[in-house]
Amino acid sequence: MTSSVITASGLKKSYKDKVVLDGIDLDVQAGSIFSLLGPNGAGKTTTVNLLTTLLAMDGGTARVAGYDVATETKGVRSAIGVTGQFASVDELLTGRENLQLMADLHHLKGDEGRAVVDRLLKRFELVESADKASSTYSGGMRRKLDLAMTLVGRPQIIFLDEPTTGLDPRSRRTMWTIVRELVADGMTIFLTTQYLDEADQLADRIAVLDQGRIVAEGTPEQLKRQIPGGHVRLRFADATQLAAALRVLPESTSDEERLVLRVPSDGGTKSLRALLDRLDEYVVDVEEFTVHMPDLDDVFLALTGHSSDSTNSIDSQTEVTTK
Repeated sequence: MTSSVITASGLKKSYKDKVVLDGIDLDVQAGSIFSLLGPNGAGKTTTVNLLTTLLAMDGGTARVAGYDVATETKGVRSAIGVTGQFASVDELLTGRENLQLMADLHHLKGDEGRAVVDRLLKRFELVESADKASSTYSGGMRRKLDLAMTLVGRPQIIFLDEPTTGLDPRSRRTMWTIVRELVADGMTIFLTTQYLDEADQLADRIAVLDQGRIVAEGTPEQLKRQIPGGHVRLRFADATQLAAALRVLPESTSDEERLVLRVPSDGGTKSLRALLDRLDEYVVDVEEFTVHMPDLDDVFLALTGHSSDSTNSIDSQTEVTTK
């Protein structure tokens, strides 16, 4: 049975008269990827800073790895690693020296420290560039080095605050692979992002943050199913079958030229089975059906009243085709 490793209740934070967080609740399960999704300025980084003891909360309570964030800051810090929006590597040092510095700070001396450094260089495919100045690294390499530095202390929980901002598509996918591997190793990831596809690809659960409030929470699929607009696209072999299907499904919309019906649906297994059984009952043959569901961009628009300002949001609807 999984347990909660991050909990927050009524978390509040303001800067003068600007309310950034207006009483949010969070519950993150061990060994999962939890994504806090929202546009720039929604309060994602503030949430991370509160949970990692970098800021004091104005109200509410929070516990991380069993420790009270307000009163047991040393315990919280001993259990977490944090990778911010921008890689915090020392550009005057090589990749190896950056990692060795972190090993020294964690009191990993001699052979133990060198072994940890070598292991992380290999894991993050930085061996060939290990002795080059980190100032020569690409954006993706710096991100990998930054995350490797976070792992030197073997944290239980890793906070990744928009870890792929500014990266090219290949580097982003490399980071996604690394994140999945960390969770497979038993770590818990608290991920903030404004990239809808990133949350969709990685997260076990997503909380949508907008104007300081959590406006929805659930798995990616649960969030998509909350939004109307899902439908099943049925294609038929000829006009006779199309006309017969339209009589059986009067709520559908037809495209006679393409021999297609569009039937409103939540895309669930039960509703799909009922739809196909209904057509089968009237001996109507379907040549192909495709399930179209709203994507996270649709969810975001419906929940917040505006689309994500991410340039990497999902561009097309999710489709599953069966022939």
